[in-house]
Amino acid sequence: MYLCILDQEGNVVLHKNFRTNQEAFLAAIEPFRGDLVVGAECVFCWYWIADLCAREGIEFVLGHALYMKAIHGAKVKNDRVDSRKIAAMLRGGMFPMAYVYPAKLRATRDLLRRRCYLMRRRSDLLAHIQNTNSQYNLSAFGKKIAYKVHREGIAEQFAATDVRKSIEVNLELIDHYDKLLEDLKRHILRSARYHDPDSLHLLRTIHGVGPILSLVMLYEIHSIERFPRVQEFVSYARLVRCPHESAGKRSGRSRKKIGNMHLKWAFSEAAVLFLRANPKGLEFKKKLERKHGKAKALSILAHKIGRAVYFMLRRKQPFHMERFLAA
Repeated sequence: MYLCILDQEGNVVLHKNFRTNQEAFLAAIEPFRGDLVVGAECVFCWYWIADLCAREGIEFVLGHALYMKAIHGAKVKNDRVDSRKIAAMLRGGMFPMAYVYPAKLRATRDLLRRRCYLMRRRSDLLAHIQNTNSQYNLSAFGKKIAYKVHREGIAEQFAATDVRKSIEVNLELIDHYDKLLEDLKRHILRSARYHDPDSLHLLRTIHGVGPILSLVMLYEIHSIERFPRVQEFVSYARLVRCPHESAGKRSGRSRKKIGNMHLKWAFSEAAVLFLRANPKGLEFKKKLERKHGKAKALSILAHKIGRAVYFMLRRKQPFHMERFLAA
């Protein structure tokens, strides 16, 4: 780990490469601990340094990786150069800060993200079975094979031995994933009821939002108080466009990856599930389609649900269908 420490005048008092361990870090900063502020870039390995600074009473700030790349991008890039520029940005007030997620909830959030990753792998297996069935031009299954009761006898439909074996392997993996995912779901729900049961109950009042979507929203948002305005929240959830404009002319969009991809997925799924068994919701979607087109209707609905979640958590009020559709 490269450490760069600047004094108040901007002079470099320490710029050296150390082994990445707590003892080496504490020994290096010991002469400067009086008014030290530690800044690190938000990459995957910041957990330990944030927790160490919290235990030692050292002020710690986290830098947004994508914004920092835009600020200190240069022809020459290595750890030594980056550490010097990060220190200079911190001293000059140009340090783009990211949210330091509290350690108490961090492990549960990461476990939930892991569960979503495993669920996508399960979906890939189901898609492979469907694609193989179409590849050999066999009759459609007729029922959703996502449910175990509908998966009986699927492998026997394929005549070729190797193809049948491939489908059997997929089915065995899906059965194994089902057990793992259900166990993870129960474990995370127990943790959520301990961490913030009230917010979890509020999120479940939204039509179509089940246990998993409510958990994703709960742990990815953490505290709604960190967003002063609803506009900042929907931007963080990637529910708004990022246009480039100069002299009144728009020239495309960029920076679409800045924000929380997990919240973007959760609100997109919530918009689709909101329409199930909801005649009023379907009528509202048709109204949006007539005005904005079919492609934009679901995006607008996801944005509207995101705004509703913000005010629900701010005001501690459950979801109100009539108020939502009339707004």
